[in-house]
Amino acid sequence: MRSSSVIPSAFRQYQGLLRAIAPVLFAGLLAIAGPAGAAEQQNGPGVTATAIKIGQTVPFSGPASSFAIVARIEAAYLQMINSKGGVNGRKIELIQLDDAYSPPRAVEQTRKLVGSDEVLAIAGTVGTPSNLAVAKYLNGAKVPQILAMSGSAALDNAQLYPWTTLFYAPQVVEGRIAARYILDTKPDAKLAILFQNDEFGKGYLNAFKAELGSKAQSMIVKEESYDLTSPTIDSQIVSLKASGADAFFQATTPKFTAQAIRKAHEIGWKPLHVILATSSQPSTTLKSAGFEASTGIVTSIWRKLPGNPEWTNDPAMKDYFGFMKQWAPKEDPEDPTALLGYIWAQMLVEVIGRCNDDLSRENLMKQATTITDLQMPMFLPGITINVSSAIRTPWRAAQIVSFNGRDWIRSGGIITVPLEN
Repeated sequence: MRSSSVIPSAFRQYQGLLRAIAPVLFAGLLAIAGPAGAAEQQNGPGVTATAIKIGQTVPFSGPASSFAIVARIEAAYLQMINSKGGVNGRKIELIQLDDAYSPPRAVEQTRKLVGSDEVLAIAGTVGTPSNLAVAKYLNGAKVPQILAMSGSAALDNAQLYPWTTLFYAPQVVEGRIAARYILDTKPDAKLAILFQNDEFGKGYLNAFKAELGSKAQSMIVKEESYDLTSPTIDSQIVSLKASGADAFFQATTPKFTAQAIRKAHEIGWKPLHVILATSSQPSTTLKSAGFEASTGIVTSIWRKLPGNPEWTNDPAMKDYFGFMKQWAPKEDPEDPTALLGYIWAQMLVEVIGRCNDDLSRENLMKQATTITDLQMPMFLPGITINVSSAIRTPWRAAQIVSFNGRDWIRSGGIITVPLEN
């Protein structure tokens, strides 16, 4: 009987002791687990202690496959960065999927990157149609769509697309500068326009017309469009010449830019001819069109031009050529599209580096949208990157250049399109 009365008493004392020390023990366990738990919550999907997964879709095939070199150079640059230990101790794993420049395919592949590959962000998807196609899905899922390879003004909408930033020659800037150049050099021009019949071509066309303002109706004598799947645009060039136009603006991708230059030359049409920077590669587009046919053509640029004698002794250019020789020896270093991939990869490293150890999607967006007056090594002096929570267009300036049959020659100063435009 004695033992039966002692045991309950001891048990009650034990219970009381547990109730007294439990809060202390629990607080201690939280203190121990806290930093690890916080770090786990801090990082987004695709992030480990040693790696960061980033995804993108690229036209490795299809009508815009000439842009695939951008992705190859990006991968090579990140391979170089990873060989040096990565960014803040983490290597960047860039997962690239082919979208064939097809918006539905871009959506399918992007969903795979987010859902199956579990990337931290989608970065550098190539092309306006593809980026517009995936923007709603990514923003709805709160997945960063950063450094998108598009200059579309439609994507520079922080209210509609708060998880999107851009990294490309802005359509609003290039289109307006082209129009401003024609207004300044040939104010009485009779204008012909050729544009790609999608968001890419129409974005440049709208900006071009906006700069012409009230003169657009009187100056533009003929417009022609084409579809990306069109085999040729010869008939459009013949029609544009027949209009009597003496100035010609092209909002076209490289394949059709080359076709237009060559056909205009063949039929003896020699207007004041302005093309897009994205289609101005001497080693590809202009070579295909013919250097003689391309002589006198005008575009605007925002970056240094590889192979141009002006930059032979430039330290940043020497670094670029050194990189290309070691990490991308099969690619043409004088292709400006290759340079675009190089600059983009530098920018990705910059943004991720600013995140330090906070690799959450929220902090990635914060770092991608708080960039002020950043001078990239391969940008023309005076053209800097500015991205904010309100403005996602990264730069708003360029300089006019003309092709002399061999090189692009800069003329005049830097032209800046005001922010309110």
